[in-house]
Amino acid sequence: GQEGWYLETQLRNFKNGVRGAHDDDEFGRQMAPMAALLADEAAIRNMAAYITTLPEHTSNNSLSGDAVKGQHLYRTFGTCHGINGEGNYATNAPRLRGREDWYLKRELRDFKSGVRGIRRQELIGRHMRSMTRKLRTEKDINDVVAYINTLEPAVNQDQIAVEAMQG
Repeated sequence: GQEGWYLETQLRNFKNGVRGAHDDDEFGRQMAPMAALLADEAAIRNMAAYITTLPEHTSNNSLSGDAVKGQHLYRTFGTCHGINGEGNYATNAPRLRGREDWYLKRELRDFKSGVRGIRRQELIGRHMRSMTRKLRTEKDINDVVAYINTLEPAVNQDQIAVEAMQG
């Protein structure tokens, strides 16, 4: 359910020590040696391409929060990640809609605490880290994740027109 371009970027970041190097990044430290096994750019592209062929996973919502309050907090993130959490290649922002809420919460915490987004090579991560400053409390994080859980795909008007013509 994640775009190949984003997967490639993250695999490179793990392989090159941009991610998974912080002492408190338990899961990143597990991923980094796996990415190090990818011999070259072709291997990274192939791995990302393979991952995009896997069936999309339906996320299970395990956190509670106030989605109405979260909607207000999400505006900061929606500028890059899209109004419906669809992601945006132009801003290097991955898709958020459909991600596991525990994962989103962990990533927001990691950006906020400096586990992610502090390395000089991580320009987009540094920007994301500054955006998480708006999330002042754990409740704010839960609220914005609760709102992301409500996001639905944008209506594709072209697809609706094609389906209407097909009868």
